Amino acid sequence: MSASGENLRINGDRLWDTIHEIAKIGPGAAGGSNRQTVTDEDGEGRALFQRWAEEAGCTIGVDQMGNMFAVRPGQDADALPVMVGSHLDTQPTGGRYDGVLGVLGGLEIVRTLNDLDIKTKHPIAVVNWTNEEGTRFAPAMMASAVFAGIITQDEAYSKTDAAGLTFGDELKRIGWRGEEEVGERKMHAFFELHIEQGPILEAEGVDIGVVTHGQGLSWTQVTVTGRDSHTGSTPMPMRKNAGLGMARILELVDEIAWSHKPDAVGAAGHIDVYPNSRNVIPGKAVFTVDFRSPVLATIEDMEQRLAVGAKKICDEMGLEVELEKVGGFDPVEFDEGCVTAVRNAAERLGHSHRNIVSGAGHDACWINRMYPTAMVMCPCVDGLSHNEAEDISKEWSTAGAEVLFHAVVETAQIVS
Repeated sequence: MSASGENLRINGDRLWDTIHEIAKIGPGAAGGSNRQTVTDEDGEGRALFQRWAEEAGCTIGVDQMGNMFAVRPGQDADALPVMVGSHLDTQPTGGRYDGVLGVLGGLEIVRTLNDLDIKTKHPIAVVNWTNEEGTRFAPAMMASAVFAGIITQDEAYSKTDAAGLTFGDELKRIGWRGEEEVGERKMHAFFELHIEQGPILEAEGVDIGVVTHGQGLSWTQVTVTGRDSHTGSTPMPMRKNAGLGMARILELVDEIAWSHKPDAVGAAGHIDVYPNSRNVIPGKAVFTVDFRSPVLATIEDMEQRLAVGAKKICDEMGLEVELEKVGGFDPVEFDEGCVTAVRNAAERLGHSHRNIVSGAGHDACWINRMYPTAMVMCPCVDGLSHNEAEDISKEWSTAGAEVLFHAVVETAQIVS
């Protein structure tokens, strides 16, 4: 970026209008969005993005997972593209900004370069990754996982939704299964702009989160087995209460997470208690402990302390316990050069910024395994996301997209 680069600004009003125009497709019941992956609404949103990108002079490519690539050519025919983007699919009761900001922020980069008649050495490709949310077809970040070789395309195609429909059939039905081999496109670097989905930036009054790491995740399913018995007639010393055992283990989970503050977290979100009757002491409890940290050694320590502590609790209570790791991925450390480009952009533009760890998974986490990658975050009100009340300000989206613009264009190299 030239010395006068701080004068290069995106059109924040145009970006804001674009975000709210696409929100008219698949509107939520309470002002948010419902464009679940490979639904008709997803297809309509894709078509609108394609029209906007073509109007901005991009060529469109679509691979066999439905990933969309809107390419603005560079001046060097041999230079790999700098890619930028996120996802257009939403939760069933999703907000207007999760994912969408990253795709349309990328589109705004192309529009601004056109407005300023700026050419870059590297092509710039705006990406819409398919099925980031994973709400209809698990897992989340599915198409970027196929792109990065984490799961196979056949595995992804065979995933079914609650109605028994397969992902592959639904992708074909809405007309967005391309011919291009997944992962065939190479890239010079990848950048993703996203709302924080957490409360830190807003609470601290900071404009920009420079994402240095993505949290690793560990899911352990815990099964505590006791004995069903009558709640009224079983004396306290003679109970084998699996529900109480679970409660004590969950206190341990909280204690373990707090011991690794501030970045580690832990809780159980999925809980089943059997027989789940008002007047029966639970004979079995099954729950999944979710530990997250940006440090692999911390995750391993939390797992080990859970295993030892849960056994000790259950032994003392006369209960049986089984632990099974049912999911997880290692922490992500984003590329130092790309992270520096984001930080330098924030400083050049005069935006307050801080390093931050992404507590949620993003497509960038998988792409980082293959290519230099970084993320930009902007605040969101109360840290609320995956909710129709999700909200950001136009000023926040503008600042985030400007930092994205500068980091991407600096990496793509302006040609004078």
